[in-house]
Amino acid sequence: MSGPLPGMTWPDTVRRLEDLGYSTVFLPDHFDEQFGPFTALAAAAIASPTITLGTLVLDNDYRHPFVTAKEVATLDVISEGRVELGVGAGWKKIDYEQSGITMDRPKVRVDRMIEGIEVMRRAFADGPFDFAGEHYTVTGYDGLPKPHRPGGPPLLVGGGAPRMLRWAGANADIVGVNPSIHSGEIDMEAARDGLAERIDQKVAWVKEGAGDRFDDLEINAWVPVVEVTDDAAGYAEAAAPLFDTTPDELLASPMTMIGSTGEIAERLQARRERWAYSYHVVQAPSVEALAPVVAQLSGT
Repeated sequence: MSGPLPGMTWPDTVRRLEDLGYSTVFLPDHFDEQFGPFTALAAAAIASPTITLGTLVLDNDYRHPFVTAKEVATLDVISEGRVELGVGAGWKKIDYEQSGITMDRPKVRVDRMIEGIEVMRRAFADGPFDFAGEHYTVTGYDGLPKPHRPGGPPLLVGGGAPRMLRWAGANADIVGVNPSIHSGEIDMEAARDGLAERIDQKVAWVKEGAGDRFDDLEINAWVPVVEVTDDAAGYAEAAAPLFDTTPDELLASPMTMIGSTGEIAERLQARRERWAYSYHVVQAPSVEALAPVVAQLSGT
């Protein structure tokens, strides 16, 4: 979610998501027309006593990890442990251009993100700590407040490239297996990087990093293309050229949900068996139409 559903206030939107059976409200972290994630999620914590509050994802480059750790811990205390902390290395070129923040090459951004996550984890732990890295130096800092959940919220890290996915497999609790966005904007190559055979390789990278802990991970999919229709084949035929792919490839991609509610439910079950996807994130315009699918699969 980037803001309220049409015709609703933000608290009413959060309560509507809860009523429809959704488990989590996620806020992205960009400089375009969206709510600020921490303020919006704090309000969501008050509006709903049960819904999980997630960031998908915070760009590590936009805030010092001291600042992020304090905001996340405060939100976790307010919500009594309902936070999921999604952190990323940054990808959206226009955010960097508009803000004047330097968009370093991917290796530097990922290195800095890894250090930032380590700083946050130590801030969430008991007692003061020191840290000396290439990008951050910490001396005698005791992050306060401490999160409601000992050790801090579950960590969500997503990506599409080998290093990020191996690292996420080894270190995160929730791994988003997504297309790579090398150009800094969602383009045709990013769309093709979400096709089934590429997801096979991406999940293999996660498994390499995770080793014996793979079965303990939750695998997350961001799903930008959703169409509830009784004519899945017709929709896919019309939409496939937009993604430079075939209708069958479009229907099989875990970045899409196309079909009747029953067909979508069947595809999600198949994706769980093939790739272990169990956590799907959809955009605001799709939440009402997908509610029957949520009801059918919730708890399975």
